[in-house]
Amino acid sequence: MQSPNKTARPELWAGLECSVVRVGDSWRNQAIETGHADRSEDLDLLAGLGIKTLRYPVIWESIAPDNPDACDWSWHDARLTRLRDLGIRVIAGLVHHGSGPHYTDLLDPLFPEKLAAFAAKAAARYPWIDAWTPVNEPLTTARFSCLYGHWYPHRQDPAAFLAATLNQCRGVALAMQAVRAITPTAQLIQTEDLGRTFSTRRLAYQAAYENERRWLSLDLLAGRIQPDHPWAAAFHEAGIAEVRLSELRDGMGRPDIIGINHYLTSDRFLDERCHLYSGLPAGGNGQLAYVDTEAVRIPEADGQLGCAARLKEAWDRYHLPLAVTEAHNSCTREEQLRWLTDIWAAACSLGDAGVDMRAVTLWSVFGAVDWCSLLTRKDGVFEPGLFDMTGPKPRPTLVAKAALEIAQSGAFAHPVLDTPGWWARDTRFLREGKLKARNLPARTSRPILITGATGTLGRALLRICDARGLHAVATTRADLDITDAAAIDRTMADLNPWAVINAAGFVRVADAAKEHDRCFAENATGPERLAQACAARDMPFVTFSSDLVFDGQGARPYLESDTANPLCTYGSSKHAAEQLVTAAWDKGLIIRTSAFFGPWDRHNFIWSILDRLHRGTPVTANAHEIVSPTYVPDLVHGTLDLLLDGEQGLWHLTNPCEISWFDLARAAARHARLDTQGITAETSTPPRSTALTTARGLVLPPLDQALFAYARDNEMAWAA
Repeated sequence: MQSPNKTARPELWAGLECSVVRVGDSWRNQAIETGHADRSEDLDLLAGLGIKTLRYPVIWESIAPDNPDACDWSWHDARLTRLRDLGIRVIAGLVHHGSGPHYTDLLDPLFPEKLAAFAAKAAARYPWIDAWTPVNEPLTTARFSCLYGHWYPHRQDPAAFLAATLNQCRGVALAMQAVRAITPTAQLIQTEDLGRTFSTRRLAYQAAYENERRWLSLDLLAGRIQPDHPWAAAFHEAGIAEVRLSELRDGMGRPDIIGINHYLTSDRFLDERCHLYSGLPAGGNGQLAYVDTEAVRIPEADGQLGCAARLKEAWDRYHLPLAVTEAHNSCTREEQLRWLTDIWAAACSLGDAGVDMRAVTLWSVFGAVDWCSLLTRKDGVFEPGLFDMTGPKPRPTLVAKAALEIAQSGAFAHPVLDTPGWWARDTRFLREGKLKARNLPARTSRPILITGATGTLGRALLRICDARGLHAVATTRADLDITDAAAIDRTMADLNPWAVINAAGFVRVADAAKEHDRCFAENATGPERLAQACAARDMPFVTFSSDLVFDGQGARPYLESDTANPLCTYGSSKHAAEQLVTAAWDKGLIIRTSAFFGPWDRHNFIWSILDRLHRGTPVTANAHEIVSPTYVPDLVHGTLDLLLDGEQGLWHLTNPCEISWFDLARAAARHARLDTQGITAETSTPPRSTALTTARGLVLPPLDQALFAYARDNEMAWAA
């Protein structure tokens, strides 16, 4: 770890989501749920990114779950030895949003001593580890466990909150004493989530209260809670003995580095005008009801938000070395990149201004599961980190590639960074405020060129690019004949795109044989011409193919590696496109999909089925033909992610499912709350399945989730 040097740029650290959280009588282990527990090769992936320091779990609940004297170190022995061999420095975490094994909890008066005893065992086992985080985010954990009741011991009691905060901070201090008895040079890297609360004038007192409370854990560890501290009386009123507070006043828990974890949800805004926030729940403080929402979405809070402002506050308060110990944004790929580069730039800028900034930590490198519900529900909602984990093995994303370049050179450039993140765009605001949104400087950015502007995919791509802040320009057939190489060159020169997505083509499967030449021109020659133009410019190119390149006689869903054998003209045109595009540009991306349906057009199977059911018209659907339906918004988001990640070659992208048209019709009707009795099975055709699956990764959400979203988005249309 670097010595204090104001001119050196921060290091790039990494960390994996490793929470072991007790909810009720069950524990959730994120290392298991993200699959890292079973993948030792993950560590080599991190080394390949140039990571030299890693926040890593040595979790109490995992090693000694039943008896403090019965420790199983086998998993950690293997992983930590590998990290040492790779030259990666470990910051060992002992409790991560947990309450300890079942023989203790956050309110146990002996929690600190028990944690210290475990820390001594861990240090003796791994004396070469010289950086420790005994308790991650103690204040945040105390709030969620003892003030809001989300996690064990599920209390909603201010006195319990203060006791849990103090117990964890004493645990940190005693644990570090135990570690330093074995490794005297060991450093305490103390993490805490840090935000600021803003408010209307009427709620200024509540904001002031929360803004003082946010420092409690760091103030305790730094020895700042002296008798005249604003919160000293509150600890006494909560029944906490003076001797427990006085223990920490000599700074025995003083961090060597303060780790700030700041998220887009960390800065808050309180507003008693609940009617301005339709759809948001109102809470309160017993005196006044108010909405508590993200400050970044409120015009009045604009100006003093974000990671740089919070880091500067922490520096001004403690004058201790700082690190960003979690840099993560649960959002789309390009927004994850924008957030990382924003935080990196803020840390570098603060370092240049004299703040002792040690590092920025790439967080949730292998993703996280169900954090959208704070782990209180088991919905299986996965969010990627530097790697996408939905496939058979971790797949590096655009953010991983950025991390590699930042680690090597300190900078990363990409066209999507010409547009600011949603937190800096005018569209972020929940309502109109008294202050106008600050005008963003005009930016020129190279667009994504999308062909087929009037088709289902083209319109969806343009709509979702706009929502994601991806500059895109779409062309119609009148604007650009994709079979005309000269016209393509002119368009490329005029627009100067950085990537091309071809959503144009002949889509009338039943008419393809009658219009053979036109079908092949639009579906095969056009994509080939576009691929040639992209190859000449070394530019990413995406085009779409179909499940109909297969004959449907396979015994399982088709993989990318399976041999194509189309039985119809349309399928033959798509297969020809695959071959021509691959020959023209070996870095092109070809996405096979199937039976797509979406909320923004009525030219699909599900709309026609539900429309007829709403009108009371009988419906017949094939029960022998099996497909993998694909929800257009999911398809578009997945396509954009693959494009940004720089993926190439053939890729199957569908909502994972094998279902007949008949069963699909019934499932769609159930989600739309319609009677399925009017749907009849057609069984006269021979069995056939063109269902797709992937061996490459990026699995779209389940079909049920897609049908639910489709029914929700079309509810108003059905009502009309």
